[in-house]
Formats: sequence, C-alpha cells, structure tokens
Amino acid sequence: MVSEQNSLKASQIESDYDQFGEEIHWTKKFLSSLWASKSALVGVIILLIVIFTAVFAKFLSPMDPSEQSLLLNMKPPGTDHLGRDLLSRVIYGSQVSIIVGVFSVLISGSVGLILGLISGFYGGKIDYMLMRLVDFILSFPFILLALATINVVGPSLTLIIVVISVRMWTAYARVVRGKVLSLKESEFITAAHSIGASNWRILLLHLLPNTLSPVIIIGSLYLGRMIVIEAGLSFLGLGVPPPRPTWGGILSEGRNHIYLAWWIVTFPGIAITITVLGSNMVGDWLRNVLDPRLRARS
Repeated sequence: MVSEQNSLKASQIESDYDQFGEEIHWTKKFLSSLWASKSALVGVIILLIVIFTAVFAKFLSPMDPSEQSLLLNMKPPGTDHLGRDLLSRVIYGSQVSIIVGVFSVLISGSVGLILGLISGFYGGKIDYMLMRLVDFILSFPFILLALATINVVGPSLTLIIVVISVRMWTAYARVVRGKVLSLKESEFITAAHSIGASNWRILLLHLLPNTLSPVIIIGSLYLGRMIVIEAGLSFLGLGVPPPRPTWGGILSEGRNHIYLAWWIVTFPGIAITITVLGSNMVGDWLRNVLDPRLRARS
C-alpha cells in the first residue's frame, strides 16, 4: 500500500515536472519569436514606455498640467493658449488613453467571449437571439449611441469605457461563435459527451481554451482602435471632461490655434500615432504566433 502511494506521488511529481518543462519551453519559444520579429519588439517597447509614462505621470511631469499662466500662453514649443505646459498635459493624457484602451478590451473581450461560447454551443433560439442582438448593435451608429448616452448620463471615464465596450464586444462574439461551431463537431467534444461530461464542463475545459487565441489576437489589434475612439470622442467633447487632460481634448483645444501654435496639435497627434502603431505591431505579431494557419505557413 505504501509503495503504491509512493509510486503515485512519484508519477505526479514527474507529471508536474514535465508540465513545468513544457511551459518553460513554450515561454522560451514565445520570447525567441518576439526577439526575431523586430517590428513586434519595437511595438512592445513603445507600449511599455507609454504604460510606464501613464503609471508614473506624477513623477515624470515637469509641471502641474492644469496650472495656467497667460503670460506664457502659446510660447513655442511648449505651452498652449492658456499657458499650460504641453509636455505635462501629454504625459497625463496617456493615463486616460491607456485606461480606456485596456479596460475596454478586457470588458468587451470577456463579454464577447462568454456570449460567443453560449451562442455557438447551444444554438437554436439562443443563437438566433444573440446574433440578432449583434446585428442590431452593429447597425446602430456608434456616434449616435455615444451622443445619446453621454448627454443623458453625463461624460465620465467610466461611461466612456462602458459605451465603447457595448459596441465592440460584437466582434469577439462573432469570431468565437464561428470557432465554437467548428469545434463542437470535433471528435474530442463527441468523446466528452459520450463519457457524460456536462455542458459547462465542455464549455470551460474544452471549448474555452481553444477560443482564447482569436480573442487575444482581436484584443491586441483593437487596443489601438479603442485609443483612437477615445481620442475621437474627446475631440468632439464627449470624452472625459476638463480639467483632466486627454490627447483628443488637447487636439480639440489646439485646432483653433493651429496656425499660431502648431505644436499644440502636433505632439498629442504624434503620441496617438506612435501608441496605435505600437499596438498594431504587437497585434500583427500575436496573430502570426497564435493563428495556427499563419504559423504553419511560416
């Protein structure tokens, strides 16, 4: 009896060791792939710099972004029409962009993943209702939705994230649903049904892990899109209200002074462009790494 227990413990330790070794192997392969792709490496560095800037904005900012001085208004190349330090405002503006981008991706991705799994797996009326809901949301103009919601509730950072997430979860749901429809006819799903596995067990242990790759790819590509949407809403006056600086808000304030103070719109525009470019670079690399068809082709 004791020898059998020792044998079971030894086999369990060996299994855990093999699993740990496999994880180390995939981590090394993942990092080597990142190092081999120079564009992805540049994208990761860009995103890390932007995130670092957003987290430590208080220490990196040379001045209070809300401090005004009419004696210093539109002094090249560092102040706006109210004499506020432009560098400080761009640094603090990164906080809003990163918060909106990351949380919008997480919320919309989670909602789309769950509803896509349910829609594809159960089918029937549930699938029909969820897909008609997707069609309705996609047919509804996003700007009109944002205008109506923000004018009724009032602009805030939380509301911006919710409004963007409500629209963007549809992309995840459609992709996950299609993936589940192809997977649920597979042999391993049929085998799980044959041994009496519950629907929730099949969803969580078999289908969910196989649908995470497309969700991660979409999320990485959509991060930049979320930042652009937030900047657009702020530019239209629907974003986070002042005095909190946002990149889109700075662009909106500087458009009336573009001929006298070009730097007011140039620097936040460059910040948006570089951040979105970094996000797209990382997204393209993740698609090549995680998509089995592209991986096999390469």
